Amino acid sequence: MTASINECLELQLLEVEMLYSMFPSKGEFCLEDPNALRRVKSYLKNPTGPLPPRIGFVVMVSDYEGEVELQVGFPHNYPNVKLQLFGRSYYLDRKQQMLLNQDLSAYISTFDAGELCVCAAVQWLRDNSGPYFRKSKLFTEPVAKVKIVKITFHRMWIYSHQICRPELRKRIWDCAKRLNLTGFFLTGKPGIICVEGKKEQCEEFWHTIRYPNWKHISCKHAESVQVEGNGDELRLFQTFEELQFESHGNFRHDYHMDLGKFLEFLKQHKSEHIFQMLFGIESKSSGR
Repeated sequence: MTASINECLELQLLEVEMLYSMFPSKGEFCLEDPNALRRVKSYLKNPTGPLPPRIGFVVMVSDYEGEVELQVGFPHNYPNVKLQLFGRSYYLDRKQQMLLNQDLSAYISTFDAGELCVCAAVQWLRDNSGPYFRKSKLFTEPVAKVKIVKITFHRMWIYSHQICRPELRKRIWDCAKRLNLTGFFLTGKPGIICVEGKKEQCEEFWHTIRYPNWKHISCKHAESVQVEGNGDELRLFQTFEELQFESHGNFRHDYHMDLGKFLEFLKQHKSEHIFQMLFGIESKSSGR
């Protein structure tokens, strides 16, 4: 009798090991008593005295339609005796849960004494639980819902005394493109930059272009809003571009920009109000 029990306990440990490999993620396979396996192993090393506590556990079996919590308790002489399993699911009404367990028990009854059956029961649930979910009164939509992702959409308006040097212009361009930002930068005197996109990427852009030695630069205004999705519908600009609005003088010598033309550009992109924030003067079109 003792040898038969020992053999059963060894097979139980083997099946638990297989289940651990099938369900490695936290919460998928949970022992009722975390010390149960250690006690069984200790008993097998010295099989005297009372039998160890039975091994009991829960396996979370899921597919795209729902999830079943399979409750298992090993009798000491399993698999020489039939195993009682019970499946429970919050996605099933009482009738469908009862039918699921009846059919699962009928499937388990086809196994011969001495055969391990929990791994097979798990696979049966994966293959056959879908119709029970769909017939359940609690089933109103697929369990795998689309997760709504929210981001903080950000726009920064940056002012500099000038943006003239080719290497600086290249750095601005490359950084904005790398971070998938849209907007523009106005070269000359003064220099204006607008970037828009995810807040983290805008802030990385701001940090990158300022350091190590760009001192005469400031963020005049910033706008943030939390949105679902990627926020593309909030973009005022479709690309990132370099602007040059030369004044009537010699641009190559003084680099001064025609602010009237810049104001018209802002109006085209519904940003006229930014003009006063950048320059501290009321906006006036170049034709006035």
